[in-house]
Formats: sequence, structure tokens, C-alpha cells
Amino acid sequence: MTDQKNKYLKGKRISPGPIVDGLSVKDLIDKYFNGYNAARIQELCHLISKKMSSQDVFIGFSLSGALTPAGLGPSCIVPMIRSGMIDYIVTTGANLYHDLHHSLDLPLTQGTPFVNDNELFENDIIRIYDIFMDYEVLAATDNWLMRTFSKPEFQKRMGTRELHYLLGKFADEVEQERGTVGKSFVAEAYRYQVPIFTSSPGDSTLGLDIAALNLVGKKIYIDPSIDVNETAALVLEAKQVGKSGVVVWGGGSPKNFILQPEPALQEVLGFDIKGHDFFIQVTDARPDTGGLSGATPNEAVSWAKIDPDTVNQAVVCYSDTTIVMPLLTAYLESCGIRREPKELYKKFPELTDKLRDKFLQQKDLILGKRSVADTIRILKGSKS
Repeated sequence: MTDQKNKYLKGKRISPGPIVDGLSVKDLIDKYFNGYNAARIQELCHLISKKMSSQDVFIGFSLSGALTPAGLGPSCIVPMIRSGMIDYIVTTGANLYHDLHHSLDLPLTQGTPFVNDNELFENDIIRIYDIFMDYEVLAATDNWLMRTFSKPEFQKRMGTRELHYLLGKFADEVEQERGTVGKSFVAEAYRYQVPIFTSSPGDSTLGLDIAALNLVGKKIYIDPSIDVNETAALVLEAKQVGKSGVVVWGGGSPKNFILQPEPALQEVLGFDIKGHDFFIQVTDARPDTGGLSGATPNEAVSWAKIDPDTVNQAVVCYSDTTIVMPLLTAYLESCGIRREPKELYKKFPELTDKLRDKFLQQKDLILGKRSVADTIRILKGSKS
């Protein structure tokens, strides 16, 4: 066989035996997920377990779509926080809001999408596709949030990292009282010092409750600039002491927010670094419509969001998060992978100071004197 032909035919031979009773998830994925998006699931499981599981890799998860109503918080995100496989999270406010139902022991139930929604409305039942909840679940959660957000700790200017940490603190207290420990990933992130960011803090019931309280004299001010600088500081630290990896579940605003620290560091702040070292995305969005949710890792290279030298190992799986995330969680658990938690939350004052000090050295940039050509050279990875 010629070298040219061997290059294409050197992969593992596809010749599985019959699936038998008692097969582990790891064996199922390793031996039977051999083609199409099943093979992409195998690839992402291998990339995370074999390369991204190194202690020096900073792993960020972005979460979009209604994941917590489907129970992925306690079933998947909590175990991966506990095993040290999630270092920070970017998500929608809706996922955080619905996550709190579980802390408060408020029921969500399996339903059906084939139903008369007018009838549901008449009976005060909320539907998220095939998940049902009584309107009282929303009302009770809002009541708890209004009381919680009214506490003195929240009356100040802060970013969403601090907002969610405080929220996790009070959710942890509720879980301790009600015996629901492990039901909320917001509370678990508080316990493990995993920072949580929201790219659009006003775009959820959390934002609605904060806005309502500010109408009557409360002083909760969420400053998005704090989040932008803190995520940039986090990624800068990752690139200087190790590697940066992102796992994008879905797309939307959280996807952009977890990727944008790289062009922020290069294009705006003037640092000579490359993009994220590892990139995994699970999505159902097409790339050809031009939307960010379907944008491929190769396209992200052109924005300096992903390192062009490592994009060849990026994985995009066209599937549903509610299918792939449980499989990944089970795979990692079966591998017995454990990393020391980085506890990044408490390190942010130091990380932000490092970012500020390095940016202050870019005097020409701050004064608007850096040439366009210099900016392009930095984006290309060279200042020469």
C-alpha cells in the first residue's frame, strides 16, 4: 500500500461484534460509535478524557437552550463540577433561574408537546416543549429571588460572577435546610468556587426580578464590563500557565461570550497570544445561514478565537445536548477522571490585576497610536 493510500486507510477497522447485555457506556462509545455523529461523540469523549483532562487545561462550559428544566444540572453538570472537569461556566440566565427550582424542591414533570396549549393556560401549567410545571413553581421561585435579591449583600455594583456566587451561597443554605444538596449546579458551583457568567444578565427572570427591585429603591447594578475583563483575565492566565479549552453546548450568546476573550486579548488589549487550544461544540444549528450558533471552528480561527495550530483536533457534533451531555458525563465517570478543583472564583482580584498591569504597558494602544498593521500582525500571532 502506498503512503498516500495508507494516509486515508490507517483508521480503526469498523468490525464491531453484537451489542450484549451489561455493556458499559465507555465500551458502547469506544467500540460501537463508529460513524457520523456517533463518531463525533466518541471523538469529543476522547479529546476531553485524554487531552483536556490534564490539570493545566482551563475548561470552560457554555450552556444555552433549556437544559436545567430537563434535569441536566444535577445529572451532569454537578458531577463534572465535583470531578474538577468544569473550571468556569457561561450560561443563559434562564438556565440559572430554572436550576433554582430544583434547589427549592419545586417539581417539573414529563409531559408531551402534543397538547392543547390553551387548555394548559387555563389550568396554569407552563410548557417547555415536553416538560410541564405548575405556574406556582415560577411564582415560588420569584418570591424566593425577590427576598434573596433584597438582602444587603446584593446592593452594590458587581459582575455576574459575584451575583451568581452570592445566589449560590443562598441556594446552598436552602439545599442544606431542605435536603436537596446536589440538585442545583449554581449551589454546587458556589461550593467548589466555580465562577458562573451570564452574557445577557437582563435576558431572564433573574434580570426581571432585579429590575423590579431597582424600581422600588434597591441598588443592584450589574456591570457587564466587569464580566468582559474577568473572562479575558481568566483566559490570559490559562494561556500563560497552561492551555485553554471550551466545550460549547448549543450556541447563542453564551457561545460568543466564552470565545470572545481571545480577540479581546489580541485585537483590543494587544497581547501576542493565540486562540483557545481546544474547542468542542454540540449543536443542531447549520453553518450556512451565517448564524453564530452554527459557525464552525475553522471560521472561528479567522476571528482569532481558536488557535489555528490546534483547530485540526476540534470536534463539532450535530446532535442534542440532552443526548450527548449524559453520555459524556457517564463516559468520564467510567474513566474515573478526577482533577484538583482550580477554585477560580477567589483568584479573580489577582487575575484582573495582572490583566490591568499588562494592558498598562501597551501605552501606544491606550493612546490610540498603534497602527492597523501592528494590530493585524498581533492577530496573526507575530509582532515582528
